[in-house]
Amino acid sequence: MKIKISKKQIGDNCPTFVVAEAGINHNGSLKIAKKMVDQAKIIGVDAIKFQTFKTEEFNSNEKYFKIFKNAELRYDEFEELSDYAKSKEIIFFSTPFSEKSADVLYKLKVPMFKIASGDITHAPLLKHIASMKKPIIISTGMSNLKEIKNAICNVKSKKNNKIILMHSVSAYPTPYNEVNMMAMNLLKEKFSYPIGYSDNGPGVLIPQIAASLGANIIEKHFTLDKKMKGPDQALSINPKEFQELVIKIREIEQILGKKNKRSQPSEQETKMAARRSIVANHIIPKGTKISKNMLSIKRPATGISPSKLNSIVGKNAKKRISFNQTIKWDDIS
Repeated sequence: MKIKISKKQIGDNCPTFVVAEAGINHNGSLKIAKKMVDQAKIIGVDAIKFQTFKTEEFNSNEKYFKIFKNAELRYDEFEELSDYAKSKEIIFFSTPFSEKSADVLYKLKVPMFKIASGDITHAPLLKHIASMKKPIIISTGMSNLKEIKNAICNVKSKKNNKIILMHSVSAYPTPYNEVNMMAMNLLKEKFSYPIGYSDNGPGVLIPQIAASLGANIIEKHFTLDKKMKGPDQALSINPKEFQELVIKIREIEQILGKKNKRSQPSEQETKMAARRSIVANHIIPKGTKISKNMLSIKRPATGISPSKLNSIVGKNAKKRISFNQTIKWDDIS
């Protein structure tokens, strides 16, 4: 299954769709958010993603209220940010944390939505967004297969089957021994949707592993500077690191290739030198009926393949064949 996002496609046999997760790393500054768009464009990612919310609408925990409140962008600022991203010709979308936030993004004509791991069980939000008939990325951190299936059912109940599933572990940062990357392969086996990986660690190794296992989409936390204040800065990567990650992902795509087995262009010279041909192991006079003991199999592969040996035996030499001469079809009848 492939899902079209703007002019790009997400799915098997498509380039890995790379998302710079800006999240709240703009610290509530539209100016910083625009700089992140600029850098994301330079880096060469396919899309940049933010988070859209009013803290009062989704958070009642005093411990985190101030953190999120300080990282809010106004809804009108999202409109300006969306227009700015369009002017830079980079895909812009966001994770809405409420129905109202989703409505704001829908009016901005975002090409898709993202459901945060924490909202995979938020059936009302899932259904509300699904009814907009846009592609939906569902992050599966903290969930099990039953919860993932329920989330899919909620989306499909609104006649929307444009779903992308992201394996993720909601630990910041995620310990290596809990990444459980094979779960991404399990999602590929269980569901017929594009599958990807959303990384919550500070480095670039794990996204590369995900790419090597065939992730259709990769999301990575992005910051302008890890030393900036904010809860996600330290586990994000800066523009230089992100650019290197994109390069590595594109190299991995080349290394993975396609599901076929054929002789590669770079092998042709070796193929000629290393494979063998049927040759005469002594002089074969013209008119001689060729027997097996007159033949040897030697390099290079400039004549008849050894696989055709039985087709040569019993033929007559149309001309004199010298010792060690590679036998051609024109030499026999």
